[in-house]
Amino acid sequence: YRETRAWIAHYNMHPGPPIPVTQYPIKRRTSVKQSTNRILTTHVGSLVRPEPLLDCMRARQAGKPVDDATYARVLRESVAGIVREQAKVGVDVVSDGECGKAISWSQYALERLSGFERRPFQPGANTFARGADRTRFAAFYDELDKRDGVATTADSVCVGPISYTGQPQLQRDIDNFRAALKDSPREEAFLPVAAPSSVIPDRINKYYPAEEACLEAIAVAMRTEYRMIVDAGFLVQLDDARAAVTYDRMVPPASHKDYLNWLARQVEIINHALEGIPEEKVRYHVCWGSWPGPHTTDVPLKDIAHLVLKVKAGAYLIEGANPRHEHEWRVWESVKLPAGKVLAPGVISHATNVVEHPELVAERIVRIARLVGRENVIASTDCGFAQGPFHRRVHPTI
Repeated sequence: YRETRAWIAHYNMHPGPPIPVTQYPIKRRTSVKQSTNRILTTHVGSLVRPEPLLDCMRARQAGKPVDDATYARVLRESVAGIVREQAKVGVDVVSDGECGKAISWSQYALERLSGFERRPFQPGANTFARGADRTRFAAFYDELDKRDGVATTADSVCVGPISYTGQPQLQRDIDNFRAALKDSPREEAFLPVAAPSSVIPDRINKYYPAEEACLEAIAVAMRTEYRMIVDAGFLVQLDDARAAVTYDRMVPPASHKDYLNWLARQVEIINHALEGIPEEKVRYHVCWGSWPGPHTTDVPLKDIAHLVLKVKAGAYLIEGANPRHEHEWRVWESVKLPAGKVLAPGVISHATNVVEHPELVAERIVRIARLVGRENVIASTDCGFAQGPFHRRVHPTI
């Protein structure tokens, strides 16, 4: 972090335009802090869970006895430790590492929503089973699946009305996070949760008359979670990998226009879920999925940026450090960041154990800052460093 700051200073002292401070008229103070004195830092949220917490989770999954008091203590200590580590390395806007989610970043909603049940997995039952990238590179994915194992062993089926029932779990996470921040205060704090379209992805609807009605019910239910986080004094971050990934799953046979119409509708659903929540309290995260594949069929950022910016959020976190999307910083030469909004581009990848040189990280920050204004940039990561409690692609020492 210190080296990266030094390289930013280096670029501003050498030939070339300095990083500008844009002259946007700010009518209100945004609750997403701006980088007024220096470039602030954050990340997307999910971090590698501490081993004591993983031990408790493994035991519970195996049906072994772990009393509630022990689990609560280990979870509380894990959150405190993760916040302390973020503070130690200089991260300004921190999360709880998603320690309280016992499943993945999106499937955790199964424990917080009514109306769903798990059924034995039926291959081919879901229309979003593979995608164009998997079809084009079938041999690679066969090898990857054999190495990593089958990700889905059961279907998530909607069999009844959807409502939010996760208040106790969320309040526990809020309390643990608040206690950790007392010992390790930071500039700002956020809790990451799933956007409506990314809640329990590849779910099967057996209750509502149409998928649209099911999605609307999810949005209304998840509003409870979003509001609880904001009412607790934190920023709420909506993670939405499904927004971009669906292009790979949908086109072909659907058309590019069909996908854009689908995404526009998802944005409407997100904004419906955010009703009553000040947009300056919201961060919206978009990535192209964390799997280590070729990603040759990812939708270009230039095609969806205008829709992403329609989400009523104060900050937009967009993947930008991996080699398939790093060039897309140039999108901001023509796409204008709305006044008073913050862009948190990924300047560190989550999908490689190669540690980027601080000079490269500084370059990634500076070229964005020169386009949108340095006060409107917060340096972030592409995605979370752990895809679930037991699934990570970056070693904890890295």
